[in-house]
Amino acid sequence: MKASATTVPRQKQFIKASDEPVPSAIEKRKAMSPYFYALVAQQPFLMGLKAHQLQMLTDSAIEMKFEPGQSIFQEGSPANRFYLILEGKVVIESKLNEHGKIPIQTLGPGDELGWSWLLPSSYLLLSARALEPTRTIFFYGTHLRKECEQDHDFGYQLMQRIAEVATQCVRAMQQRLMECTNNCPLSNG
Repeated sequence: MKASATTVPRQKQFIKASDEPVPSAIEKRKAMSPYFYALVAQQPFLMGLKAHQLQMLTDSAIEMKFEPGQSIFQEGSPANRFYLILEGKVVIESKLNEHGKIPIQTLGPGDELGWSWLLPSSYLLLSARALEPTRTIFFYGTHLRKECEQDHDFGYQLMQRIAEVATQCVRAMQQRLMECTNNCPLSNG
């Protein structure tokens, strides 16, 4: 295809990562904000947070969808995000050397996924994969960690919730270890 005189040079077609969002994207986000705020506010994991804390979460979130079998995150990758599951099922897995992955826990609507984000310089300890069509709220953990440093009450509220999730995960891992002492099957995911 021949470029015409009115064609924008290729390098000018892309916005740099450091540039501000285009006005239409900002307006679209603001128009969705009341719906998205309500969606965030109704999640069981976030019940009891103050309105300004829910707004901080809403400002750090987007909705994401995953197809069955699709990886949500991989063990060893940077812990910079977390999810709240709205619909679907997700399996938490751990890599077992060259033998494949062992399923640890299955999560569903209302569950939190990815608690390592709250710890700076952390990496994900487990992998997550969608078992069926899954809809989530994705939160930018790096941004929220900064908010927690600025607002200690907010950080304390999230830390309490994350500690409960981490405790549940450890219990699930203990249960799976006990089950696996009897030669449990591994998944190929």
